[in-house]
Amino acid sequence: MSINRVIISGNLTRDPELRSTASGLPVLGFGVAVNDRRKNQQTGEWEDYPNFIDCTMFGARAESLSRFLSKGTKVAIEGKLRWSQWEREGQKRSKIEVIVDELEFMSSRDGGGQSYGSQPSSGGYAPAPAAAAPMPDASSSVYDEDIPF
Repeated sequence: MSINRVIISGNLTRDPELRSTASGLPVLGFGVAVNDRRKNQQTGEWEDYPNFIDCTMFGARAESLSRFLSKGTKVAIEGKLRWSQWEREGQKRSKIEVIVDELEFMSSRDGGGQSYGSQPSSGGYAPAPAAAAPMPDASSSVYDEDIPF
């Protein structure tokens, strides 16, 4: 048995980018910075070290949320890790990203968080779940043109 679940919270590192697959499936890509605290061995002080996590969300919820997310937005995300690899200019490349199932705003104008996903939460409004869209497999060319290097 394998378990592949991840929960992170942090701030968006850039404005999200909404694209569509060749079949019209909305794909939302964004980055989240998650700080890790470590003790600096030389100074003895605790310091924050950012981890930059690529996140991808599919379907109608991705399209809807793209209007509310922007750089700096604090969010909590639940999803699963997905590893993909490709070849560019003769060099093999790979990455691990979070495929987002649930997204909750950790701060808002009125001070309350809002959850957007397939499960309603007690802390806020959750819209009705969108029909499950088929996930493109990692070997498809969805990501080839989206890789920044």
